[in-house]
Amino acid sequence: MQDTIELKSISHHFDTASERIDLFRDLSCTIRADETLAIIGPSGTGKSSLLSIAAGLEIPTGGDVSFTIDGVQVDALTMRANSGFIFQQFHLMPELDAIGNLALPLRLKGNRDAFEIAALWLEKVGLEDRARHRPHQLSGGEQQRVAVARAFVTGPRFIFADEPTGNLDMHTSENVAGLMFDCARETGCGLVVVTHSRQLASLADRCLLLETGQLKATS
Repeated sequence: MQDTIELKSISHHFDTASERIDLFRDLSCTIRADETLAIIGPSGTGKSSLLSIAAGLEIPTGGDVSFTIDGVQVDALTMRANSGFIFQQFHLMPELDAIGNLALPLRLKGNRDAFEIAALWLEKVGLEDRARHRPHQLSGGEQQRVAVARAFVTGPRFIFADEPTGNLDMHTSENVAGLMFDCARETGCGLVVVTHSRQLASLADRCLLLETGQLKATS
């Protein structure tokens, strides 16, 4: 059964003290779990808000969002429970070592094999020798690789990544981006990435441009 996110004529705005700022209006898009999707566009166009809406983290000010898992429509809470997230900031727990950070989401779900699964993912991202290192003992690229593995470790249906290479140098960005897309394709997980990087976006199966409130397919 296909897992999908359907955005139906969604609009979004926010209010300042003096005016209402419209980010976008009447956007429609279907996102499937068997594809990787990049969303690009200038700063301030609402890319991160669009990602949050698609992930069920934020409610649009207009329109509807529907989530389907295994052919059954589910609510936003269920969608979030079946999703993984990667951010520009690594958001690792500073008091936990690398394997502890990976095991945590599994332990919270009551998985008794949390550390064994975490160890497999550390190996997958090439950090098995850093298992007992805490975040401050890791480079930025290593921290983001841990964050990528943490997003995938629970076997989510979708991964949402907001500027995942924004804090990394070009060489490290390429490595992390390649790893992220490889993991998505290997696990069959849908990947939605917001990025300023055309190079990162070129790795996706499909790319959409958010500009002047409109969402357009781009090559």
